[in-house]
Amino acid sequence: MNTVITPEIIELSPGTVVRMLGSWHDYQLLSHQLGDRAIPRIKYRSGVLLLMAPLPEHGKKVSLLALVVTTVLEHLNRVYDSFTPITMSLPDISGIEPDYCFYIENWQQVQGKDRIDWQNDPPPDLVIEVDVTSYTDINDYLPYRVPEVWLLKNNQLLVYILQSSTYILGESSYFPNISEIVQQCLLIASQQTTSEAIRWLRNFLASNR
Repeated sequence: MNTVITPEIIELSPGTVVRMLGSWHDYQLLSHQLGDRAIPRIKYRSGVLLLMAPLPEHGKKVSLLALVVTTVLEHLNRVYDSFTPITMSLPDISGIEPDYCFYIENWQQVQGKDRIDWQNDPPPDLVIEVDVTSYTDINDYLPYRVPEVWLLKNNQLLVYILQSSTYILGESSYFPNISEIVQQCLLIASQQTTSEAIRWLRNFLASNR
C-alpha cells in the first residue's frame, strides 16, 4: 500500500476523523508529505492511520489547560520545559502528536535538544490531550511510558497515572485538587475569556499559599 495525500485528506473539515489501514512506511510517507502542516494531525497505531482536523473548541481548551499547568508550576517555582507541537514516534510501533507535553522532573535531560530520541531519552512527565472527536486512546502512551496523562473529555478532566504496564485513574502527581481547578477555569473561560480564567487561578493560588 502506498498512501497518497488527496485534496480531501488535506482539507478535512473541522472535527473530521479519518481512519484507514496503513503500515509504518505509509505513516512515514504521509508525515513527509504533510511536512510542517499543523492540520490534519496524524497518528499511527499498529497497522492503522488516523487523521483528524481539530475544532476551534479543541485549540481553546488545549491552550487553557497548558496555561493552567504553567501558572501552577510558576507558582510552585518549578523548573520545567514544554513542547507543542511535537511528534512522538517509535519505529513500527507508534506515532502520535500530543496536544501539549511537559518535562518537570526530567527537564535537564532534554534541555537544549532540537530532537528527542524516544527510544533512549525519558518521556515527558506530563502529557495533555483534549478529546472532542473521540480521536484519543490513553493506551497510545503506554509504549512511551509517560508517567501522567491528562485527558479532557466532555469537559471532565481525567488524570491517568502509569502503574506497571497500565494506566489507572488517579490524582495528579504534581497538582493537588487539579480537577476542581480545571473545572472552574473551564467555566470561567466559557462565560468570559481564557485570560479571566487564568487571572482567577493566580488569585486563587495567591490566597491559598
